[in-house]
Amino acid sequence: MRFSIDGSNEKKGNAYNDSNGLGDGHANYDPDLAHPAAGYGDGEVATLPPGVSERKLITKIDLRVIPVLSVLYLLAFIDRTNVANAAIFGLQKDLGLSSTQYSTALTIFFVPYVLAEIPSNVILKRLKPHVWLSACMFMFGVVTICQGLVQGYGGFLTTRFFLGLFEAGMFPGSFYLISMWYKRHEAQKRYTFFFASTTLAGAFGGLLASAIGKMNHLRGYLGWRWVFILEGVLTCVVSFVWFFIITDFPEDAKWLTEAEREFVKARLRVDQGKSAIDRRITFKDIVNCFKDYKFIFGWLMYFGLIVPAYGYAYFAPTIIKSYGYGNIQTQLHSVPPWACAFGFSMLVAILSDRFRHRFLFAMIPICIAITGFAILMNVHHDTHTEYAALFLITSGTYSAMPIIVCWFTMNLGGHHRRSVGSAWQIGAGNIGGIIASYSFAATDAKTFFHKGYSICISFICLSAVSCICYFLACVSQNRSRAKSQDVGLTEYEKTELGDMSPDYRYML
Repeated sequence: MRFSIDGSNEKKGNAYNDSNGLGDGHANYDPDLAHPAAGYGDGEVATLPPGVSERKLITKIDLRVIPVLSVLYLLAFIDRTNVANAAIFGLQKDLGLSSTQYSTALTIFFVPYVLAEIPSNVILKRLKPHVWLSACMFMFGVVTICQGLVQGYGGFLTTRFFLGLFEAGMFPGSFYLISMWYKRHEAQKRYTFFFASTTLAGAFGGLLASAIGKMNHLRGYLGWRWVFILEGVLTCVVSFVWFFIITDFPEDAKWLTEAEREFVKARLRVDQGKSAIDRRITFKDIVNCFKDYKFIFGWLMYFGLIVPAYGYAYFAPTIIKSYGYGNIQTQLHSVPPWACAFGFSMLVAILSDRFRHRFLFAMIPICIAITGFAILMNVHHDTHTEYAALFLITSGTYSAMPIIVCWFTMNLGGHHRRSVGSAWQIGAGNIGGIIASYSFAATDAKTFFHKGYSICISFICLSAVSCICYFLACVSQNRSRAKSQDVGLTEYEKTELGDMSPDYRYML
C-alpha cells in the first residue's frame, strides 16, 4: 500500500500558530534543555486499550524483543571474534600463517560486512525480520563450522569472507528493529543491553574457549578447530528456534492484540512521527539520506570507536598473554574486563535514559577509554596496573558505542531514513575493523604494543571530535526550526521528510 494523501485541505486544516514558530499541538521545546521533546505532536494522543497497563505492555515487548536479539548478536559476535581465542591454541602455527596473512584474514571479513549492510536492511524490511535474521544466523553458523575444517590459508580466507557476508545484517538489522518499537527516551537501556551482548560474548567466549581448549587432539582435531566447530553448531541449532520467536515490526506483530498494536504505533507516532512502513525504500531514498551532512558525523562517531573495540576484541588474548600467563590462564583473565564493561555500560545507559540526554554520556566513557590507553602507553613493567587499564578500555569503549548508535539512529525519523542510516553508520563504521586488524601483532610485545595503542587513542579522539560536531549540529537545527515559520507542508510531505521535517526536534 502506498500513501494516497493529496494534501489539498491539509495546509489549512493543520495551520500553524506562528507566534511561537512551532505550530498548534506541538510539544513545547526549549533548545537549552538537555532533554528536548520529540518533534511530533500533531494533536494525536496514544490511548491505552481498556484493561491494559502501559508498563506491563512495555515489559511484554521487552521480554519478546530484547533477549532474543541479544542472544542472536551474542552468538554472532562469538563466531566473529573466536578467532582470537583460536589463535592462542595454535591456529596460526597449524595453518602456517604469517602475521600479515593472519591480519589479512581478519581484514577480509570487513569487506562484505561493510558493503552488504545497507542492502541487508532493505531486504530485512521486505522479507520480515524473523525470516532474514534467522536465515543469516544459520548461514554464519555453517561458515563458522567450516572455519574449523580448513586446511590452509586459502580456505581460512574464504570462510572469513563469507562469515562477514552473512553477519552483515545482524547488528544494523537488530538496531533497526529495536528502534521501531520504542520511544527515543526509552531506547538507550534497550540498545545498551542488546549491545552489551558483545561484552558478554567476550566473557562467555573466553570461558568457553578455555573449556573447549582442553579437547585438544580429541578425534584428531586440535583445540582451535573445536572452538569453531562447537560454537558454529550451537549457532545453527539456535537459528531454527529463533525463526519462530524473532519478532517483526509492530505493524506485523501477531503476539499483540489489534488494540495493543494500534496503541504501540500511536505512541511511536507521537514521539517520532509517522513511520511510512508501507512504502518501499527506493534508491532515491538512499541518495537523499546522504544529502544530510549529519550522516558523516554519525559515521565518524562510530568509526572512531570501532578501531579500539575490534583492536581489543581481536587481540586481547595476545596482549594478556604478554603479561606472562599460560594459554588457559590467558583465556580466563580475558573474562573480567568484559564482565566489568557489561555492568558499567548498563549503568551509563540507565542514567542516559533517566536524564534523556546522550552527548555527555558518550563523552565521559570516551575519556575513560582514553585514560586506559594512556596508562598502557606509559606503564610497561607493572602487570597489575596494565591489567587494570584493560578494565578502563573495555568499560569506556563498549559503553560509549551503544550510546552513539542509539543517539544517531533514534534521531532519524521514518522507516526509510532509519533503515539506511543505521546500516550506514554501522556498515561504514566497521571499516575501522580493517585498521584494527593490522594494529596489533604478537611481535609488537617487545615494544609493549605502542603502535597499536597509539592508533587506538588517535581514533578515539576522532570519535570525540565527531560527537561534539554532531551535538552542535543537532542544537543548531533545533534552534533554527524553533524560530522558523510554517512552510505549509502536508502530512505526506512531513512523513517523507522524516527527521528533516521542520516539526522534528533532535535529542541531544
